[in-house]
Amino acid sequence: MSSSANFGTALGRSLEHSLEHLDSLAQGPVAATATLAELRERLGRPLERAGQDPARVIDELVADVRGGLLGSAGGRFFAWVIGGSLPAALGADWLTATWDQNAALYACAPAEAVIEEVCGAWLKDLLGLPARAGFAFTTGCQMAHFTCLAAARNAVLAGVGWDVERNGLMGAPVLRVFSNSQRHASIERALRFLGLGSACGTDLAVDDRGRLCPEALEAALADWTGPAIVLLCAGDINIGAYDDFERLIPIAHRHRAWVHVDGAFGLWAGVSPELRHLLQGAAAADSWATDGHKWLNVPYDSGYAFVADPGPHRASMSIRASYLTHSEDARDPFDWNPEWSRRGRGVATYAALRQLGRSGAAELVQRCCRHARALVRGIGGLEGAEVLWEPTINQGLVRFPDPCPGAGPSEHDARTDRVIAAVNDTGKAFFGGTTWRGMRCMRISVCNWSTTEGDVATAVSGVREALAV
Repeated sequence: MSSSANFGTALGRSLEHSLEHLDSLAQGPVAATATLAELRERLGRPLERAGQDPARVIDELVADVRGGLLGSAGGRFFAWVIGGSLPAALGADWLTATWDQNAALYACAPAEAVIEEVCGAWLKDLLGLPARAGFAFTTGCQMAHFTCLAAARNAVLAGVGWDVERNGLMGAPVLRVFSNSQRHASIERALRFLGLGSACGTDLAVDDRGRLCPEALEAALADWTGPAIVLLCAGDINIGAYDDFERLIPIAHRHRAWVHVDGAFGLWAGVSPELRHLLQGAAAADSWATDGHKWLNVPYDSGYAFVADPGPHRASMSIRASYLTHSEDARDPFDWNPEWSRRGRGVATYAALRQLGRSGAAELVQRCCRHARALVRGIGGLEGAEVLWEPTINQGLVRFPDPCPGAGPSEHDARTDRVIAAVNDTGKAFFGGTTWRGMRCMRISVCNWSTTEGDVATAVSGVREALAV
């Protein structure tokens, strides 16, 4: 059998199984139905001495994972901030794997290097960021934070005469990081990766709308005379709160601090004429991080880092070696991101942006926000439910107080977690829990392009069913 025939059989079976899976998302259970023991038994078979036919491998793989996949790619998944995959983005991702290019250098992957160059310009324009900013395509927002904060660390330490790239951090001046107390956990992880440690961070007070208090930032920076980084939030994970960039960034810059914006999903408000006011002043920051596999709805392995000054960005990432072929004219992607060998992750982004266009991207974001409000209102209107936060964008909170007389906070928390589990058991929708202001809540997040009004109605009926038990 020829090589192309081998590929044709395996890819043909993959296509059939993929379409079957995509079709199942509309009506099938959203939660996984297989147990851990079942999955281990199916997948943990001994590795045979002889190899297997590619088509058989694909068929058995699909059979073995059945029931072990969440319906997170579909329109009824509202737990973590997870989008789906636009058709063009999924198709482009398949092509990326088929082309099998190492997108580290232009010399290894000319077309994919140019695709990233083009996408970087498109994204900066869409999100309202400075045109000259450096950018990187990373595995996700975690590594986008790492990339931006590496540039920030080097820049602020260079400002006090310390060269991190040459001397490392041993003996370096102490650096402090000040942030909104509602910051995402990936920030702390990035600081640990960068050798700064979690203890370098100081969480500052927020107001009743979840925004960092300018007075708290001013006081903290006034008490600190060393190098500093300020972390601001564009859409926090629980209520989608946006810090007041117009007030906070000038305070930080007056104290010579670097400002980094966590916009994992909230930065996408910049594509919407209805919502971009939430980002007023954010373009004056020094770096920004966001995800593609959230609101842009491209497959996983897609984050974006942007740094206003390309100098410290490139200096913190680039490397040279005699056995590499560096381009004088083209952009080498690995000069800007932490990975060396890597897939051409810009291809899916390119296809998604082409499919959506400017108006489509705006409509996707606005539609998700409408669905989020409808979900929160619909669930909040059920007997036994309580709205804690109606969405500003696509994030909202509800809870389910214990109706027993004399029930206290712990009983309300336990009742809320039980209802979330019961909703997920119905298979009609999937939600997650969170703790906000000391209370357990159901967190509602909508960022899938395929979510419909019918999906919202089905989800509300699932909650109604769970509450009736």
